[in-house]
Amino acid sequence: MHSYFASPERTDQETLAAELDFAGRNPVISGLLSSVGGLLAVLDEHRQIVALNDGFLQMLDIEDPASILGLRPGEALGCIHAHEEPGGCGTSKFCSSCGAAIAIVSSLTQNEPAERICALSAVRKDGRETDAALLVRSRPLLIEGRRFLLLFVQDVTKEQRRAALERAFFHDINSMLGLLAGAAELMAEENRSPLTETVRRTSMRLSKEVAVHRYLLQDQAAVCEPTWSELPAAEILDELRSFSAIYAAAYQKEIVFSEQVPPVSVRTDLSLLLRVVCNMITNALEASEEGGVRVWLEEHEDSRLSFCVWNGQEIPPETARRIFQLHFSTKSGTGRGIGTYSMKLIGEKLLGGSVSFSSSASEGTVFRFTVPVRKAWPSKG
Repeated sequence: MHSYFASPERTDQETLAAELDFAGRNPVISGLLSSVGGLLAVLDEHRQIVALNDGFLQMLDIEDPASILGLRPGEALGCIHAHEEPGGCGTSKFCSSCGAAIAIVSSLTQNEPAERICALSAVRKDGRETDAALLVRSRPLLIEGRRFLLLFVQDVTKEQRRAALERAFFHDINSMLGLLAGAAELMAEENRSPLTETVRRTSMRLSKEVAVHRYLLQDQAAVCEPTWSELPAAEILDELRSFSAIYAAAYQKEIVFSEQVPPVSVRTDLSLLLRVVCNMITNALEASEEGGVRVWLEEHEDSRLSFCVWNGQEIPPETARRIFQLHFSTKSGTGRGIGTYSMKLIGEKLLGGSVSFSSSASEGTVFRFTVPVRKAWPSKG
């Protein structure tokens, strides 16, 4: 029989029956099938299934394992290319680019573990065609002189779809933001006014906000370069006041800003700094029950400046130990545990400052974002 990729040869019925009997009685294989989570199948040297666990059967929606024993993975999974050639799964023109086939053949020929993503188009029992992304790991296993392959399969369809949508979203949104920012710059140049300046600054911040989200979502694989500028502390505090008014109204709580502002300036990226401190304010608003939130600046003798946010609640020690850990949250539901983590990541890795906190029952909780002071700034009046 002809093949475009893997060997078409199959195990003869007598040998296959012996392999099935051996796999069914062997304690190593039985132990693996019962203890390994996820989807696991055991293949022989001709890529035919001789055993599989309950998870695999449930995914295939099959009650009788005997109906798929002796089949190859693509045949069991309903791959639309599995029967295009007489040799079956692994022998069609499409199989040379199939992640599962490549992983299996690599393990057989090199006797080493292999892992690939398999883009599967399959036909379900009801006749519907469906697409899935499977992470396939193939690992050789030698037992009593017999060589088998352990085939671990993980359905990563949702993860792959989400990643693809994220890439498309960020590509499209960045294009639109580029047009918006360019138009805002032109409008501000041709007609200077508070309104056009607000549109220009907001479009720039929106563009940076999207870059930060991409940076966080892609586990820092993306690049988020700060846009550095020298800014007076008083100007930064004014920006915080305007932003925080929205948060205070949303939580129906009061935010008290100190009137004392050190006459210094900071070299920073305003959008990123606002994200860090606004996250601190949001967390404080969520935690506070009475008394609201206080915000002030602390100037240190060693040429540093701290943005401080206080609320009256203590952070329990068991929570405080993991407050900056990604995915850790005291709130229920998915998608939590990135707020305080992003404060630390942006504040320290991108802006070169330090994010810390102190908490006690008597003093409440204070979060601090500390940055170097670049130079003195003349005070007004």
